[in-house]
Amino acid sequence: MSDPLDPDLFGQASIAFDLDGTLIDTAPDLVRALNAVILPDGLAPVPVDDLRALVGRGAQALIERAYARQGRPLPPEATPELVARFIEIYQADIAAHSRVFPQVEATLARLQRAGATLSVCTNKPSVLSDLLIAEFKLSDYFARIIGPDRTTAKKPAADHVHTALGTGYMRAAMIGDSAPDVDAARAARVPSIVLSYGYSEAPAGSLGADRLLHDFGDIPGVLAEVWRA
Repeated sequence: MSDPLDPDLFGQASIAFDLDGTLIDTAPDLVRALNAVILPDGLAPVPVDDLRALVGRGAQALIERAYARQGRPLPPEATPELVARFIEIYQADIAAHSRVFPQVEATLARLQRAGATLSVCTNKPSVLSDLLIAEFKLSDYFARIIGPDRTTAKKPAADHVHTALGTGYMRAAMIGDSAPDVDAARAARVPSIVLSYGYSEAPAGSLGADRLLHDFGDIPGVLAEVWRA
């Protein structure tokens, strides 16, 4: 899909992308850090396939769910230290096993050439998002990288999407893989597209997005359909 996109349509557009499970397959490194944190407390390691359904609401939720799934209480006073340790381990080798999903970079480049403003709207802390995106040399595609600390309320709040999209656009969309993305887009009153390969607790087709896709490269064509409808 290398044909030019309509600049009259895409040149006035702002598109926000989720990060984990949408742009980059980060689960292998997240599970590496998670297991390094929970194993000393006697928990069994979390398989990477199990973790894929847990990603999306931040490091604290990831740790809390790991404990809950193994029937272990997590004392509230222990949580900050575990989260800090998780972030330290994860950040130290953030891209060791992670990979950009197929067709992501080519599609971002195509959208950018057409004049669309691209941003990242993620519940991952901004410092980690900046680092991860830079590791894969994707930073130049994005006008803004908005983690929860760079907005007033994180997904599924509308403010997170609005901050990522910026101002002055005529058309917008939120691209993600899980319920917080769809719910945030709905709250912000912008169309949503969900990728089926991502990290969703529920089947991607059940989330209520405007479109469900299996291939990142199909995004430009589907956006044109949505915006022209």
